[in-house]
Amino acid sequence: MGFAKSEAEIAERTARFLKAELKRANLTYDELAEQMKKHGMAETRNSITAKLKRGTFPATFFIAAMVAMGAEVVKLEDI
Repeated sequence: MGFAKSEAEIAERTARFLKAELKRANLTYDELAEQMKKHGMAETRNSITAKLKRGTFPATFFIAAMVAMGAEVVKLEDI
């Protein structure tokens, strides 16, 4: 994949990537929220749903979600 051309495209691609990783990890939004709470992030199924639907969220949310899913490496070319 080439580099995204706009902020909106980056947001869309990042949200799609996070959703795909959730499926790969076989986690629901409820389960992700519980895992994120263990890492100090106060998230709920609804807050996660809203962030992913909107496609915008802080980098801290993205990193915490990836850690909560057990990801060790994120290759930017995959986003």
